[in-house]
Amino acid sequence: MTMDIATRVYNHTFKIDPIIRSVLDTDFYKLLMAQMIFKLHRERRVTFGVVNRSRTVRLADVIDERELREQLDHARTVGLTKGEEIWLTGNTFYGRKQIFEPAFVDWLRAFRLPDYDLRRLPDGQFELHFDGPWVETTMWEVPALAILNELKSRAVMRHMGRFELDVLYARAKAKLWEKVERLRHLAAEGPLKVGDFGTRRRHGFLWQQWAVSALKDGLGEEVFTGTSNVLLAMRLDTEAIGTNAHELPMVYAALANTDEELREAPYKVLRDWESCYSGNLLIVLPDAFGTTAFRRDAPEWVADWTGARPDSKPPIEGTREWIAWWHAKGRNPKDKLIILSDGLDVDTIESSIRALRGDVRLAVGWGTKLTNDFRGCAPNSDDGLLAPISVVCKVIEADGRPCVKISDNPEKATGPQAEIDRYLRVFGSVGMARNPVEV
Repeated sequence: MTMDIATRVYNHTFKIDPIIRSVLDTDFYKLLMAQMIFKLHRERRVTFGVVNRSRTVRLADVIDERELREQLDHARTVGLTKGEEIWLTGNTFYGRKQIFEPAFVDWLRAFRLPDYDLRRLPDGQFELHFDGPWVETTMWEVPALAILNELKSRAVMRHMGRFELDVLYARAKAKLWEKVERLRHLAAEGPLKVGDFGTRRRHGFLWQQWAVSALKDGLGEEVFTGTSNVLLAMRLDTEAIGTNAHELPMVYAALANTDEELREAPYKVLRDWESCYSGNLLIVLPDAFGTTAFRRDAPEWVADWTGARPDSKPPIEGTREWIAWWHAKGRNPKDKLIILSDGLDVDTIESSIRALRGDVRLAVGWGTKLTNDFRGCAPNSDDGLLAPISVVCKVIEADGRPCVKISDNPEKATGPQAEIDRYLRVFGSVGMARNPVEV
C-alpha cells in the first residue's frame, strides 16, 4: 500500500513522526568512519558546528527554537534496537560479512548522541555545536542536518491546507518520476549506476523513503545501487552505500605538529582507512586541501586504490583529470571507479555519463535534487523556503586545534583565515577555482 504523504504531513504529531527515528537513520559512511575512529582515535576530542551557507535564509526566523530543541533532544534518546543490530551484524556490505566488529557493535548498542550547544544569533542564524569524544560527535552530523532541513520544510507547509499539500506532493512525485524516466533512457544507452546520497538535506524522512522506493522500482537492480541511508537500506531491502568524508583529513591535519606532517596527513588517513577496509571502499576523497596538490604529492600506492570521488570540481573536468593521472601512473582508467556526487541533477548526470562513459567506471551519488526538489510544485504560492539550502555540519576543532577545509572551490573553505592561509602555503592553490556552491 502506497503511503499518503500529504495526509501524514497534514496530520502529523511528534509521537507519530519524529524526524530521527533510529540510530541507523544516518548515512552509511558515518558508521564506517565511526568504527575507524573507535579503533584508532577513541580519546580524541572533536567539535562540530553547523554553518548555513545560504545566508539569505534566516533559519532562526523560520524554525521555532523550541521545536528544534525538542527534535534534538528526541534524537538523543534513540538507540539501536535488537532487530537493527541483527540486520547490521548479519548483513553483507560491499561483499564483506561482519564488516562491523563485535567491539564496535557493543559500543553502538549502548550509544546515545551527546549533548549539544544551541544559541540564536542576531543575524537570524542558529549557532549549533557538538563537543565531545570524536567517535560520539561525528554521529551528530547527519541527524542534525536532517532535523534542520525537515523543520524548515514543516514550517513552510504548516500554512498549507490539506488540498494544497495533496497537490504539492502529486507534483513533486510527477517531477521526480520524469527524472527517473530520463535515467531509464540513459541506462538504455549504456552502463549506468545511480544511488541515493540525499539524507543530509532531505525534504523529510517520508519523502526520502518515497524517492528511494521510486528509484528502486523505476530503475531496477541493474541500475539502482542503493541508498546511503542505513535505515532505509534495511527497510527497503537494498544496499547501504558510502565511503568516507572530509572530516578525516581535516582532523588528521589539525593534529599535525609540523608542515611536513600536515602535508602527509591526507595519506596517513588513507593508510589507516586501508587497515580497516578494502575493495570498493578504497575510494579517494582528495579535495579537502586541493585535488591538484593531493595528486602531486601522492605516494605511488595511492594509484592502486579502487577509485576517487571528485567532490568539488565540475564532474567532467574533475574526472578527466583523474583519468590523465592514472594514465601517467601506468594504471588503466577503465579499471578505476569514479563516484560523481557534487550538486548533481538529471541534466548533469546525463551530460557527465554521456561524456565519460567507456573511459572509466562510473557511479552517481544523487543527493539534494533527488530528495529535496520541490521547485515549481507549490500551488497558489511561491516555492520560496521550500527550495533547498546549503547547510553543512563541519568539524571545527580537534583536541583544541582549529580544523580547516580548503576545497577545490574556495567558496567551500572553512576555518580561521590565518589557518587557511597557512594551509595554502603548504599545499598551494593550483587548480582551485571559485564556483557557486551547489546543493
